[in-house]
Amino acid sequence: MRDLRNLLCLEDFEPVARGFLPRPLFGYISGGVETDASLRANRTAFDEYHFVPRVLVDTRGRNQKRDLLGQTYDLPFGIPPMGGIMLAAYDGDAVLARTAGALNLPMIQSGASLTKLERIHGINSRAWFQAYLPGDPSIITPLVERAQHAGFGTLVLTVDVQVSANRENNVRTGYGSPLKPTPRLGWDGAIRPRWLFGTFLRTLMNHGLPHLENMGFERTPVLSGSVERPQTPRDGLAWEHLEHMRKLWEGKLVLKGVLAREDIRIARESGVDGIMVSNHGGRQLDYTVAPLRMLPMAKAEAGGMAIMLDSGVRRGTDVLKALALGADFVFIGRPFLYAAALGGEAGVRHAVNLLREEIDRNMAMLGITNPGQMKREMLVSSTGPLYA
Repeated sequence: MRDLRNLLCLEDFEPVARGFLPRPLFGYISGGVETDASLRANRTAFDEYHFVPRVLVDTRGRNQKRDLLGQTYDLPFGIPPMGGIMLAAYDGDAVLARTAGALNLPMIQSGASLTKLERIHGINSRAWFQAYLPGDPSIITPLVERAQHAGFGTLVLTVDVQVSANRENNVRTGYGSPLKPTPRLGWDGAIRPRWLFGTFLRTLMNHGLPHLENMGFERTPVLSGSVERPQTPRDGLAWEHLEHMRKLWEGKLVLKGVLAREDIRIARESGVDGIMVSNHGGRQLDYTVAPLRMLPMAKAEAGGMAIMLDSGVRRGTDVLKALALGADFVFIGRPFLYAAALGGEAGVRHAVNLLREEIDRNMAMLGITNPGQMKREMLVSSTGPLYA
């Protein structure tokens, strides 16, 4: 993409992606669940906190390095798991893994990705792997062992997908898993030739028809008029299965989708290394609390566990607010997926640089030289006392 310089912030990628991607794919990526209340609340929460900057502070020599789960990264943000990336961005999982490795950011491969986990680890040996798992040891054990054998050092278990969400926007836009070849889908692709030739047909030529590769069941194509995606109910997944995973997994273990104080306590007592405070980007239970609001409580309850946040982060100010409220690290999904779709590795690098520059400027004006200096006292809330 030649016009990356016209994209001045992460929010700028979304309207351009709307014109680039077929309607079903854009709707799947951008949408939330039911009324989109959680999706909106994730952004509103950031708007309610304001900075109290310090002045006359020498802020030369600023850096954004941050430690997380025994690794030092160059920036305080990373790329979370996102499924089906290859449909939107050519070789998207590999693009994100390669760029994250080059820029020294954490990147988490999704269990719902269309690229074999072994290939992603070969591209970026420091990438993490995320799993969607049912309460069934016969599926849990081989997938955990596969990820461990591949060499991953950090395993993320997503715990807020007990059942399929009611994503009405998917029905309205014609998205399904797998996608059904219909005249409507064909037309959506035909009127977007850059995506059709640069992403979809290029993928078919070089990689064949993508399949779900890492779900713990038989490979499922992403486009089919007859094949149905196997249903593996996750409403039986319980703490006993986490304890089974903890015994199997030799590396770092992270839970994604934790919000309640009691769950954070049990996770800590179960030997979990880190939690991702998240409402799945507003894509699961409508009206779920915005994760940002829960950070002070999570910090108080987590003990030695690392605290990460995703859902709604779009600005450098958002990153710094999350750090002030107790996060050790933040993850940002949709904008980096749009960047990969529009510009491949160059697009992702541009998005990372935009956020890096925002954080650097903001740190100077706040009177700090590294992200670890962000404290709760540097924020005030426009809606009352902080949740704690």
